[in-house]
Amino acid sequence: MMDNPMFTYLILGAGRQGTAAAYDLARFGQARSIIIADYDPQRAHDSAARVNALIGSRLVEPRQLDVDHENELTELMRQADVALSAVPFRYNLAITRSAILSGTHLCDMGGHTETVFAQLQMSDQARQAQVSIVPDCGMGPGLVNTLGAYVIELLDQAQEVIIYDAGLPQNPQPPWNYELTFHINGLTNEMDGQAVFIRDGEICYVDTLTEKESIFFPPLGWLEADITSGGTSVAPWTYQGKLVRYENKVMRYPGHFDWLKAFKTLGLFSEQPVLVDKVKVIPRHVYHTLLEPKISSNQVEDICIMRAIGKGMRNDQDTTVTVDLIDTYDPMTGFTGMERLTGWHCSIMMVFQAFGKVTPGVIPVELAVPASLFMEEIARRGIKFQIQWNPAEVP
Repeated sequence: MMDNPMFTYLILGAGRQGTAAAYDLARFGQARSIIIADYDPQRAHDSAARVNALIGSRLVEPRQLDVDHENELTELMRQADVALSAVPFRYNLAITRSAILSGTHLCDMGGHTETVFAQLQMSDQARQAQVSIVPDCGMGPGLVNTLGAYVIELLDQAQEVIIYDAGLPQNPQPPWNYELTFHINGLTNEMDGQAVFIRDGEICYVDTLTEKESIFFPPLGWLEADITSGGTSVAPWTYQGKLVRYENKVMRYPGHFDWLKAFKTLGLFSEQPVLVDKVKVIPRHVYHTLLEPKISSNQVEDICIMRAIGKGMRNDQDTTVTVDLIDTYDPMTGFTGMERLTGWHCSIMMVFQAFGKVTPGVIPVELAVPASLFMEEIARRGIKFQIQWNPAEVP
């Protein structure tokens, strides 16, 4: 076995997060080559050129690909050791099939829990093909649940886990005090439907945009936190019978909750057509058309914050451990905190997969590798987090 093996990586989707993942793989992935494929050849070219310029080499190669063409997708995946799906979740089942057929490890940015359950049904096939597949990576649900797993590891016996996360502008502009760092439909989706938690040891479903609370998080001060959907992925089922509580909330600047709650109550999240002046319109489309320009910016300078709280036993006493993580826009590379935490969570997982650290099969993100090892890689990239104990840790 080579002491310094080299790997070929494939990224499907040349958007913001895929480009950030390619950059990180070029720096830390022992990459022989990196292929960035996109339906739009210009987008693939621009993404590859940006990363190559940042690293000062021609390591990254653009390709044109329609992921709907499974035969072409499978053939391209055969050229890679590990692939990342950075395309919408609706393609991930087909991409998972192609990964198994091509013998290529895969992780994806997910965002749809029902799709993850369908992927888990393919675990035996992946195991037989000696392929590891890790759905739902990225900042959320990926890093959300990695942090959840981390506080569980830090305790001798965990009982409760509560996780908060946020991606916010460093300099909020009223009245919205928010800047869009990912697709607006994803923003609305997480405010719609229900979240899945563990409460009193049982799986439970909780309506989104409820249970508002105030959270103090330096350096931003007081924020609002409320319930959104999708953040826990399949972790509640992973920890059912092991924890009495597992929850996730998203934080925003004060006032955000009341705005979004009003929009939802009015019906603007609905995808069911309504009749307006004898014309059928979809409320969500109108809502997005009006809102997106108000919260979009060509230059997003953001701050991403996360807090995981674990409660349980350590050294035979009741203990609470809190992990706070902060990352921001990087002016040197132009990557936002959201792009770094999302793309780099995926790229870190891909490197673990390349080195055979992830067991073959379809593995939930919280079980893929020990969270402590993942956090070591987070720190190696300069992303800061701190651990606080109550009672205080004895030196």
